[in-house]
Amino acid sequence: MIRDITIGQYYPVKSRIHSLDPRVKIVCTLLFLVSLFIQSSFLGYVIATLFLGTVIHMSKVPLKYIVKGLKPIVILLMFTVVMNLFLTRGGEVLLHFWIFTITEEGVRTSVFMALRLMYLVAGSSLMTFTTSPNGLMDGMEKLLSPLNKLHLPVHEVAMIMSIALRFIPILLEETDKIMKAQIARGADFESGNIIQRAKAMIPILVPLFVSAFRRANDLAMAMEARCYHGGEGRTRMKPLKYKERDKAAYLITIIYVAGVFVLGKFVPFRVWIF
Repeated sequence: MIRDITIGQYYPVKSRIHSLDPRVKIVCTLLFLVSLFIQSSFLGYVIATLFLGTVIHMSKVPLKYIVKGLKPIVILLMFTVVMNLFLTRGGEVLLHFWIFTITEEGVRTSVFMALRLMYLVAGSSLMTFTTSPNGLMDGMEKLLSPLNKLHLPVHEVAMIMSIALRFIPILLEETDKIMKAQIARGADFESGNIIQRAKAMIPILVPLFVSAFRRANDLAMAMEARCYHGGEGRTRMKPLKYKERDKAAYLITIIYVAGVFVLGKFVPFRVWIF
């Protein structure tokens, strides 16, 4: 399960999506996520599927990496589907057994909620797969730069988010090493009930926290040794500049969101979130 977490990882390859400005990918990803909540029609999700599939194909990121990132949310996905399937009322009754009732609206809602969760994770993972940590930091800092007028530490906030993303794959790799070392010493993380499995994780959490604090301390000392003083007077080797392909990406995403919004108005359905 630890190896299946893909958020924060970067897949280096040359593609049209990789070459886009980081600001474009951040904004377009946010617009795509918003489109999943404003649409309420089957045709809207068909368009979202085609849009996401096209972007994945253009990014040249293997589909198995995207699917791999969905494994950690399988339990949440199943829970959401079951809750919406049995607790949503409306439409024709398809099945009734004891206290359980499945309606047409419940089936539709559970399917759409499952697609929404999967597309949320896939879209977010695709952004990190196609954007380097430095690119994400520069893009977020540039997008939040108007907040500098309010004396907010935009550069520091972007730096914190960038470091957090960098630490995710490092900590996952460290966790995997610790688990293998504990298994080699006879530890069992698979058998037993939930409480026993939770207790078995203690030998992993303690050295993991120690390693995380040590890495954070080393990073802080390295930044101080290099006289890091925040974003004041900082320059970039590669300044961000919009190009024609970036404007085209904005236009295509806006057209997609507008189309999904219009379709959602014509074929509405009620969604309950649990």
